[in-house]
Amino acid sequence: MIKQASLNLLRVSGAFDLMRLAHRRHALILTYHRFSSGGGVANGWAPSWPTWPTWPACVDKTPAKVFAEQLEYLTRRYNVVPLSRLAESIGRREQAPARLAAITIDDGYRDAYEIAYPLLRRFGAPATLFVPPDFIDRRAWIWTDKARFLTRRAVSQRLAIKIGGQELRLDLDDHSSRRDAAARVNATLKRISEEVKEEAIERLARACGVVLPQTPPDEFGPIAWAEAREMQAHGLEIGSHTLTHPVLTRVGDERLRSELQESRSRLEEVLRRRIDQFCYPNGDHDERVRAEVARAGYRVAVTCAGGLNKRGDDPLTLRRIHAERDLAHFAKSACGLEGLKSKMYRTFRTFRTDL
Repeated sequence: MIKQASLNLLRVSGAFDLMRLAHRRHALILTYHRFSSGGGVANGWAPSWPTWPTWPACVDKTPAKVFAEQLEYLTRRYNVVPLSRLAESIGRREQAPARLAAITIDDGYRDAYEIAYPLLRRFGAPATLFVPPDFIDRRAWIWTDKARFLTRRAVSQRLAIKIGGQELRLDLDDHSSRRDAAARVNATLKRISEEVKEEAIERLARACGVVLPQTPPDEFGPIAWAEAREMQAHGLEIGSHTLTHPVLTRVGDERLRSELQESRSRLEEVLRRRIDQFCYPNGDHDERVRAEVARAGYRVAVTCAGGLNKRGDDPLTLRRIHAERDLAHFAKSACGLEGLKSKMYRTFRTFRTDL
């Protein structure tokens, strides 16, 4: 409570304005995943650790009221532009324009159309939506939702399962514990190969006593292609998020090329527009993956690494700020103060280690 009050005081006192001024030539890219129609703080989630976070294994939904507050904050203080324009600006030799910001939304859930899209139009804010075509075609789930679906419906209140050599003992007493169980399962699944992952999800379904549908139910459902075309016609960019949303560092070369090339081809076929923006699922990438992204013809790619972007940064490994939090935390991260804290924290830890 004290920390929250301190953040609110910093926000209203203008401290964040000074940091934003200091970082005015650094470009801000925000990312969202899911949205809800409710109000209030984004599920009360606010990190307590002094570092740029990557997003949690169980992604919270951003309430419409919170998203509207953040859009109002952004459009009053930043030049909100399409991601393509932001990437082009920081790629030039000359100094980038001041106060650039771009909004990105990952995965293409239906609430991006039903909740986020009307608010983006209200505030006149462009955005980029990254989608896996097989999800939009209802041929595949966003695989992290499978664990959420299964743990919510599990018959037992306790279960144990071995995944990737790790024994997980899951408590399923109530909504909170089931949500935590799904997050633990997903965090473990992200560290294993795609083939082993699918087998582990099948075993989890049997252990939960739940039949996993072939296609995601409405609560985990995607936008439709007609909605994607509508959003594109009103200024939203559409980018690739692979074909089926695997963790690319966990797939072989052939699957990697297929995910990148087929996704782009399907999007261009349906949307009748060149697709050259990409988002790494889970943010995971390495030199092999980055090289294939470039070879597949993508010009811009975003990661899950936290931070701002400056002139000369690699356009295929752009950093983003995870925006699903209350306004004070949002303002702190957006202005660059969170990054400064993280840098100071790492320096302090290095200093202690050297003692």
